[in-house]
Amino acid sequence: MDDALRPYCPYYAKAVEMIGRRWAGAVLRALLAGSARFNEIAAAVPGMTDKLLSQRLKDLEADGLITRRVHGTTPVRIEYALTDKGAALGQVLLALNRWAVEWIELPEEAGRPARSG
Repeated sequence: MDDALRPYCPYYAKAVEMIGRRWAGAVLRALLAGSARFNEIAAAVPGMTDKLLSQRLKDLEADGLITRRVHGTTPVRIEYALTDKGAALGQVLLALNRWAVEWIELPEEAGRPARSG
């Protein structure tokens, strides 16, 4: 059997663990458009608490998927952006998005967007 097709792959398991944490994929997807401030990310990911967003940003930074840049302005401005490692996930995240738009049914009350994704 080809190593790539074995039932368990530790690399795959780690990758899924990194992006599979609650809201991690949504935060990464929000940053695909470019760097953003905390409040911009919070607005792009409705339903996520500020405390959880703060934790997820720390986790993703520790995983090397995002960077936190502090601008020495008054008031201090902090922006988050994908690293090269995080940006490399972009096509994977968008492929998952395309799959979800085609195969996932949302309840009517979810206010789902048109099927264009």
